[in-house]
Amino acid sequence: MKSIQGKTAVITGGAGGIGRLLAFGLAESGAKVVAWDLDEAALKRLELEAAERKLDIHGIRCDVSNRSEVYAKAKETVERFGRVGLLVNNAGIVSGTKFLDTPDERLERSMAVNAMAAFWTTKAFLPAMIEGREGHIVTVASAAGIVGVPGLADYSASKFASIGFAEAIRMELRKLDSPVRTTIVCPFFIDTGLFEGVKTRFPLILPILKQDYVAERILAAIAKGKKRLVLPLFVYSVWLLRLFPVGFLDAMADFFGVSSTMDEFKGRKHER
Repeated sequence: MKSIQGKTAVITGGAGGIGRLLAFGLAESGAKVVAWDLDEAALKRLELEAAERKLDIHGIRCDVSNRSEVYAKAKETVERFGRVGLLVNNAGIVSGTKFLDTPDERLERSMAVNAMAAFWTTKAFLPAMIEGREGHIVTVASAAGIVGVPGLADYSASKFASIGFAEAIRMELRKLDSPVRTTIVCPFFIDTGLFEGVKTRFPLILPILKQDYVAERILAAIAKGKKRLVLPLFVYSVWLLRLFPVGFLDAMADFFGVSSTMDEFKGRKHER
């Protein structure tokens, strides 16, 4: 898309954290923003603040892990606000416990919200984008989808899945010669509350990212049609390290503190 102005943008997990910041940023650029979230109170606060700032932001409660609910809310969104030109798959949850300590239901929920939800939202909105030969799908994944992290087995698995899905969709669109764009976002830990208590050994090269900064970079990536956004740049080194024996990658993960980032994790228990 040459411009987001006048387009309808859907953001999952849009009532708080990065989603909320993206909602305001896109609305300030002239988009009609529809925030999907589980938290009705947060959605109401978002709409009130948007009204005070005279921004076109609307909230719809949706459990994105529920396929039938996603399709129903997608239909409602299009009927109320028009064809969706931008989809931001941002909703996510974090268990933050060792794999064997994580209840089965929580493992299933992580995969449903962090990975499978993007299947349903993309299937709901992508056909019209392809037909109209215009659109953009943004997937907010994680650096934990590039390298496995102790204490994040389910989260890492879901984000590895998100990256693979987003890449496959990009390649399918390329084969169709479709102008619909995709962006995959892979940030290190962000100070949204989901990862409260995480630590980094070398904050100069692997900082805990500020959510305002991440939101600004995502907005810039959308505006430029960037295919991939990795934050910080040091995360790119993981792909290089995979060229070496596994033991070397493990040793580097230990040295840079990746293996111990979750040792003091507290986090928040609700979803974004």
